[in-house]
Amino acid sequence: MPLPPNQTHDEAFDRLMPLFRTSGTTHERSGETLTFLKKDQEAQDKMSIFDRGVLHIDQQPSGAILRYRMASRALLYCFLAPLLFLAIAQVTVMVADHQKASSEASTGSDTEDKSKKDEARDLPQHAIDKALGAPAPELPDADEAEEEDEGPSPTPAYVFAAIFVALYIGGRILEDHLIKRRFRRRLYGEDKAGNGSAMLSA
Repeated sequence: MPLPPNQTHDEAFDRLMPLFRTSGTTHERSGETLTFLKKDQEAQDKMSIFDRGVLHIDQQPSGAILRYRMASRALLYCFLAPLLFLAIAQVTVMVADHQKASSEASTGSDTEDKSKKDEARDLPQHAIDKALGAPAPELPDADEAEEEDEGPSPTPAYVFAAIFVALYIGGRILEDHLIKRRFRRRLYGEDKAGNGSAMLSA
């Protein structure tokens, strides 16, 4: 981010300093570099999403430029969470395949159950049930039995993975835009209300 014309690194850091004078934030200035570390930051902190970072002012022939690199545990967790849920989905698929193979093996070898089901279909309905108008008992269809034996589904894991991917991408784009705007407003004096309140508190 380019600094305003003729603005020194001391003036730039003085304008940015209110952002680092918050609870749970420690910072250190060394020449044209500022490092900060946040621990147990409050939700009211405008930079609470970031846990640590380095700001450096680079002098270029065209003017001074602010370069920064910041890290966020929250975004890191959103980046790693999809990998976890994808692994859970793969395990779920393996378990479902194993259960399906076991079910097919048991149904293929168990001829006695099939004969019992055939006999149950042939049993006459009780006279009392007929008199009361109750429908004849029916065994579940093969399709329904297969649906019940499908086992665990990986769909919820895929859904959660997609949610965290969206959170990570959205967070990277949104937080980058917000921090650039926040730095720019401080450096160019557009955040006068914030500067005034910081001077009073100091």
